Amino acid sequence: MKISLLDDIRQQNPVVLNISNFVTVQDVANGINAIGASPIMSEEIAETDEMVGISSAVALNLGAFSKPQVDHILAMGKAANAQHRPLVLDPVAVGAISYRKQVAGDLMRQFQVDVIRGNAGEIAALADVDWDAKGIDAGSGNADLAEIAKACAKKQHAVVILSGETDYITDGERLVRVQNGTPLFQLHVGSGDMLSSIVGAFCAVSDGDYFEAAQTACLVFAATGEIVANQLGEERPGTFATQLMDELHLVSVADIEKNCEI
Repeated sequence: MKISLLDDIRQQNPVVLNISNFVTVQDVANGINAIGASPIMSEEIAETDEMVGISSAVALNLGAFSKPQVDHILAMGKAANAQHRPLVLDPVAVGAISYRKQVAGDLMRQFQVDVIRGNAGEIAALADVDWDAKGIDAGSGNADLAEIAKACAKKQHAVVILSGETDYITDGERLVRVQNGTPLFQLHVGSGDMLSSIVGAFCAVSDGDYFEAAQTACLVFAATGEIVANQLGEERPGTFATQLMDELHLVSVADIEKNCEI
């Protein structure tokens, strides 16, 4: 695993363009900024091509969208493909809401996603595996999570991150498990969205190796959260959110290497 990509982000300061979820937009922007990249958000379809042109990666979040926003997401995905920018998709709640799954499927038939990041319910839905999803939460099921992630990666022709207590990262053949983390991520609604866009920052400096970028992003994010949780000593989700931003800015390659569990 190339943990030095963290230093590359801080040296290169890549611009990560986001169509974001209004619920978590500030967390996402601050998270990208804290780790050393540069966030930019867009809500206007007319600026799509120019926005993609000045960006190093694109992250699309399906957390809260309307029909006009779907058109914007489609234009952004097509522009990212045309301009050869790495493209990350966060398919929020596609396992719980059939309309969201339909929209995500329609979009991915019209542009190619490089990395998909979701929880077990979301990834299972995109792999057409039975799973009892619960809103934006992972839900429950009996299928093997590693196999779900692999099946999704093969079906969608993308690197897949299945986030949870253990993160599974796969290109359909190779698989990495990141076992760092903390339950406090589940108490901070913006954590998953933040990770998806931070994956974009790592993709931007990875020279096209998105499997390497995805696993490194997951390790850095999970290990950073674990460091913060260990410092707190008890569940304080508000304090955790604030200190996570601080630690994303301060954490070093050496810190990640010391705490790495993969």
